[in-house]
Amino acid sequence: MNVRVKVSARLDDEEIAEVLGLVEAAARADGVHPLNEQSMLHVRYGGDSGARSLLLHAGADLVGYAHVDPADEGASVELVVHPDHRRHGHGTRLLREVMDVTAGRPRLWAHGDHAGAAALAASFGLARVRCLWQMRRPLDAPLPDYTLPPEVSLRTFVPGRDEEAWLKVNAAAFAHHPEQGAWTMDDLLRREREPWFDPEGFFLAVRGDRPAGFHWTKVHDSLGEVYVVGVDPSQQGTGLGRALTLAGLTHLRSRGLAQAMLYVDEANTAAIRLYESLGFSRWDVDVMYAPTG
Repeated sequence: MNVRVKVSARLDDEEIAEVLGLVEAAARADGVHPLNEQSMLHVRYGGDSGARSLLLHAGADLVGYAHVDPADEGASVELVVHPDHRRHGHGTRLLREVMDVTAGRPRLWAHGDHAGAAALAASFGLARVRCLWQMRRPLDAPLPDYTLPPEVSLRTFVPGRDEEAWLKVNAAAFAHHPEQGAWTMDDLLRREREPWFDPEGFFLAVRGDRPAGFHWTKVHDSLGEVYVVGVDPSQQGTGLGRALTLAGLTHLRSRGLAQAMLYVDEANTAAIRLYESLGFSRWDVDVMYAPTG
């Protein structure tokens, strides 16, 4: 059978449909989505000029896909093989191509801590270097009261008016977190066009005429998400982060949702302590593999 890999900067409509079908098949089989939100947006709409899609075909079938997103510290990579075509060496073939495209410096994400992903990464000399926890809490459990710091008020995001101000506070809050802090206007507007976007679940803490922090929530069917919580560095230590988190959770509970989830880096022990104090516990883990030399 003819097995080949195509490397593309942008997918055509037929390829987009093929990739989305493969991703959905993998998500159903594995119980976890193989591509993160940023990669899915790149699949649908195109990504940064340096981003690449790798499509692995066996005959007429798309059997594997990898997304490569460039970054200064090494390309971020997600890779998936169709459930019906696993254990035929396709993951090895695809990762070999990824190694070529990234000059041997991939940062490979595995969503879910799967033994198969660990074995594939190890076979290429990639080691576990980072973990991202998914944490959850039931929303029918009591929520503590919260109080905003003095002179801070809470309102919802207004599309068409608040974008520039939000981008500034997001960049300040995540200055040491390039995956979030480097968001552009295009990144924000792209999400505003997504079906899940709801400004009523996007909260801004405002001091005077400028945001001091925010909590952007998201809803997946019966599951609410603490999508992003950010606090301006000048407001850290005031209790604003906790208050914003609780404000968003209160909103999600008002929607009748059963559970809330969030993602947090395993190394961010302060945030984990905060979320544990609010009733969250670890649910699942995403693992990054990378060269250690």
